[in-house]
Amino acid sequence: MAIHSHIGVLAFPFGTHAAPLLTLVRRLVLDSSSQGITFSFFNTAKSNCAIFSGQEFDNIKAYDVWDGTHEGEAFTGSNILEAMQLFLAATPGNFEKVMKEAEVKNGMKISCLLSDAFLWFTCDLAEERGIPWVSFWTAASCSLSAHMYTDQIWSLMRSTGTAKTEEKTLSFVPGMTSVRFSDLPEEILSDNLESPLTLMIYKMVQKLSKSTAIVVNSFEEIDPVITNDLKSKFQNFLNIGPSILSSPTLSNGDSGQECLLWLEKQRHASVIYISFGTVITPQPREMAGLAEALETGEFPFLWSLRDNAMKLLPDGFLDRTSKFGMIVSWAPQLKVLENPSVGAFITHCGWNSILESISFGVPMICRPFFGDQNLNSKMVEDVWKIGVRLEGGVFTKNGTIEALHSVMLNETGKAIRENINKLKRKAQNAVKFDGTSTKNFRALLELIKSPRGI
Repeated sequence: MAIHSHIGVLAFPFGTHAAPLLTLVRRLVLDSSSQGITFSFFNTAKSNCAIFSGQEFDNIKAYDVWDGTHEGEAFTGSNILEAMQLFLAATPGNFEKVMKEAEVKNGMKISCLLSDAFLWFTCDLAEERGIPWVSFWTAASCSLSAHMYTDQIWSLMRSTGTAKTEEKTLSFVPGMTSVRFSDLPEEILSDNLESPLTLMIYKMVQKLSKSTAIVVNSFEEIDPVITNDLKSKFQNFLNIGPSILSSPTLSNGDSGQECLLWLEKQRHASVIYISFGTVITPQPREMAGLAEALETGEFPFLWSLRDNAMKLLPDGFLDRTSKFGMIVSWAPQLKVLENPSVGAFITHCGWNSILESISFGVPMICRPFFGDQNLNSKMVEDVWKIGVRLEGGVFTKNGTIEALHSVMLNETGKAIRENINKLKRKAQNAVKFDGTSTKNFRALLELIKSPRGI
C-alpha cells in the first residue's frame, strides 16, 4: 500500500496524557478511509513502554525521545515536577532529532504534526516545515476555556486582590458563570511563570490560536455555550468523543474476572465503585474516614486500591467488611462501570473517568486532588448536576456517609441519575453515524489526509 501522508505525533509523557493520544491515533488508523496514512509516535521510552505494552499496531511506529536525564542514567527523584522540568528543558531538540530519524526511515517527510496541546513548541516546528499543527486537548472543554481566559483572570485578581476574588464567579466566561475563581486549577490562579507547568500552559495558550485544529475527547452537547465560544477562537474546534463509545478498546483478557463475578451477584445499582486513578492515594486520615463510612453504612463496595496503599486501611477493616465489600489491586474500570449493579462512582474527577461515568450512566461522588479535577467536580455538581462533592472537599466519616445517602438513597440521587442518563443519551447520539462527534472526526481525518489542501 502506497503511503501518501506521514503524521508526526508528539506526546506529553506525564500523567494520563499519552494514552488518550494513542487511542486517538489508533482510531484514525482503524478508520477504513485512512489507508495510506502512517503515524510516527514520539514519546519517552518509559511512557512508550507503558502505553504500548509490547504491542505493535499497523501504521503506528513508536519512537523514543530523550527524557532530559543524563545519558545512561534514569530519573531518581520522587517529584514529577522535577522530571517534567528535565523533559521540557530537552525540548524541542529531543523531538526534532527523532523526527528526522523517522523521516529517513519512512522515506517521506512529515506532512502534519499532531501533538498534545501542552507541547506548545509544536506550533513553531510546524511553521518551520510549512505544515499544519493539530493539537489534542486531553481534558474537558471547560478547563480549556478557563485557560484561554487566563489573562483576564490574572488582571482581575491583580486589581481586586486574590482573597477578594476567590468567591467571585467567572461571569465573563461564556458557559462558566457559576464557576468561582476558587474552583480553577492552581496553574491559572498562580501567575508565577517560574513554575515549569504554569509557564508551559501559559505558552500553550499563546500558541493555540495558530493551530489548524483543536481536538477534544468530548461531545458538543455537554457544554454547548462553551463549545460555541471556543469555536469562535480557533480555526477548527473538534469534539470527537466520548472515545470510549466510538473507539475500540484493548482487551485485558481474563484480568479482573474475580471482581466482575462478584458484581454479578450484587443487587441492581447497589454497589459503590471507588477508584482514584493510577497516581493518587488519599492521605491516611481520609482513607480512614472513607473506610469508616463504608463500614458504618454497610454499603456494598468495590475498591480499586494499589497494594502499597492497603496498609493505610483501619486495622481489621478487610475482615469486618468481607461480607459486603471487595478490594482489588486493579479493576477493569470500563467493565465495572458498565455493570448494572454499580450505583455510584467515588472518583478523583479526572476527565477520562468522568467521561466513562457519563457513558455508562453512573452518578459520581467527587474528591478532586489537583489540576483540573476541582473545576471538573464543580461542573459535575452544579452545572451538569450528575454527582455531588464531599462536604469540605475531603473524606470524613460523616461527610462521606452524607454524600453516599444523597446519591444512593435520597431524592437528590434520583434527580442525579435522571440527569446523567440524559447526558449519556446525548453522548451516544453524538457518536452515531450522523452525530456531531462523528462528523467532527471525519473532518479531522480529512484534515490530516490532505494537509496541503487546507
